Amino acid sequence: MTILGQSIPKTHLPSPSDSSSGGLGKDLLTLETVPRHHVLRLLQIARELKAAPRPGRASQWLSGLTLGLIFEKPSTRTRVSFEAGMNQLGGQALFLSSENIQLSRGESLADTALVLSRYLDGLVVRTFEQSTLEAWARHATIPVINGLTDLSHPCQALADLLTVLEHKGSLKGLKLAYLGDGNNIANSLIEAGAKVGMHVAIGCPPNYAPDPTIIESSRKEAAQTGATIDITSDPVEAARNADVLYTDVWTSMGQEEEQAQRLTALAPYQLNESLMAVAKPDAMVLHCLPAHRGEEITASVLDGPQSAVLDQAENRLHVQKAILTEWLGRPWS
Repeated sequence: MTILGQSIPKTHLPSPSDSSSGGLGKDLLTLETVPRHHVLRLLQIARELKAAPRPGRASQWLSGLTLGLIFEKPSTRTRVSFEAGMNQLGGQALFLSSENIQLSRGESLADTALVLSRYLDGLVVRTFEQSTLEAWARHATIPVINGLTDLSHPCQALADLLTVLEHKGSLKGLKLAYLGDGNNIANSLIEAGAKVGMHVAIGCPPNYAPDPTIIESSRKEAAQTGATIDITSDPVEAARNADVLYTDVWTSMGQEEEQAQRLTALAPYQLNESLMAVAKPDAMVLHCLPAHRGEEITASVLDGPQSAVLDQAENRLHVQKAILTEWLGRPWS
């Protein structure tokens, strides 16, 4: 198999002791810390798992392991894909709403993380502050996976890469234009694009730009891969000659009080037919969902023939399974 113009040997779902797992840290908190070769490896494992019939050789890959999901925010795709993925790999998942465990009654995060580490083999945490996620990782002795924070959404960005790879056949040199709020999705797309040599253009108002630290670190990575990271307030310039057009909701969870202001500021960045016209004729459309038709994207674009949003949503499952095999399939001290 070839990814990014280089031949990658087939994984055949290697055993947990496979030395090629080297280079990964205990936790998946952002894509910045995942080595470039391991981003490619995750994509390949996801493709193999997607192609494998069930039940198959991979069906008992995580037999006997239990994954905990601690969510402080609502979720459809992240929760269901991790639960289903764990089940398909022979393990089981426990959903632990933050409101229904002793955290809600004052037990410390540190004590909770240490106790859960005695019961579980991994944790997916969906929270607001990146610092809260980092605290979980610091105190837990088991792998902690970022199920979404206000800063980043690495699992989504990996599924996005997989979707583009399936539709375009390669990643390196493609232009991905993201339009709208420079939120957690934009941050993780910047990190992902820098890893694989894509040209990432973010079209957003100046006050809604992605995290500057992520832009700076990703540009250093991009210098090694041939990628570029461009931030512009001109949506047309961002979309021009794009291979991929991407958008997300304008008001994320926790920002409801800003909705009216955001609708006004971000209106020029709606992904619509006008922006489609300046992209490449075969440009594909992505949206991580849920979508608000008529706001950040028109119905005709979201539901049109160039939209790959359902493939993108499905690929959350396959990428989640790849993540689980890599982070839970190895012993941690």
